[in-house]
Amino acid sequence: MNWQFQYEEYLWLLPGLLFFIALFIFLLLWKKRTIRRIGDEKLVRLLIVNFSSRLFLIKFILFSLAFALGVIAIANLRKPGASDNINRKGIDVVITLDVSKSMLATDFPPNRLERAKQVALKLMEEMPDDRFALVLFAGKAYMQMPLTTDHSAAAMFISTASPDAITAQGTVFGEALQMSARVFNTMERRFKTVILISDGEDWDENTPKVLDDIAQQGVMVCTVGIGSPEGSQIPDPVTGDYKRDAMGNIVISKLNEDGLKQIAEKTKGVYVNLQSTQQVVNTLLQQLSQIEKKNFTDPSFLNYKTYYMWFAGAMFILLIIEFLVPERRRKATVNR
Repeated sequence: MNWQFQYEEYLWLLPGLLFFIALFIFLLLWKKRTIRRIGDEKLVRLLIVNFSSRLFLIKFILFSLAFALGVIAIANLRKPGASDNINRKGIDVVITLDVSKSMLATDFPPNRLERAKQVALKLMEEMPDDRFALVLFAGKAYMQMPLTTDHSAAAMFISTASPDAITAQGTVFGEALQMSARVFNTMERRFKTVILISDGEDWDENTPKVLDDIAQQGVMVCTVGIGSPEGSQIPDPVTGDYKRDAMGNIVISKLNEDGLKQIAEKTKGVYVNLQSTQQVVNTLLQQLSQIEKKNFTDPSFLNYKTYYMWFAGAMFILLIIEFLVPERRRKATVNR
């Protein structure tokens, strides 16, 4: 494996050198114009005889090199070293979690969203060798976390998920499924699973077309329905009252099993109605056990040798030298 930068995005700071060069040239031109404006150029030269344009250039070069080394330092140049058990065998799973306000309904205490989180966390606990990603959706869909074997990080993101994470309200199943499918490697047609956890409300018209597309990509979607058929009121944390429609009537949120079943059937997945967390997880594990597992490399087990300290050290040395280099000559000879 080759050298690499851990944080490549910081390398975009390097073009900042062009800004410093432009600023340096502007300063030189400004000094020349100022000298001409004063009038007697010979007199001005006598006044600034101790100033060294060469030393000024050296200071600029030292500063520019220090800046470049600093950028490389924070980008963290590293090289993979020894590794331990980096080959893992498992499947890729995207947990697509509905965080719309209807998930705050309390027909499944403490509320639907908290029960959904319990399912997701328990599923990860039962699948330690598999990679997980997290997509949150309401009126918009967002990838909260890409595929990773870092289950502790995934658990943190799941635990903190709430309707506040997405300002646009609604339930865009089509967009959520599209976002979930984009997590996977498009060149593979296996190992790809989405676990969609929702109450199934607000079915959008784009969903059937998206289902056709992701089914052709080999993505299997298993759906977990949370909610009761008779429905429940939705608490509004802002007003302390229940959510109401435009007419002032209290909104009742009901489980839409038909829509969730359609998603599962179209993609050869399974639909599970949440009664108990363990029952849902057992059903999902049984379905996922039919998927062929693949070997993949887990970079979290790689031991990297990093070199940022060398670049950081060189940067500080250059800055110290730049500070000690004067702009004025120690001695100046004036020709009379």
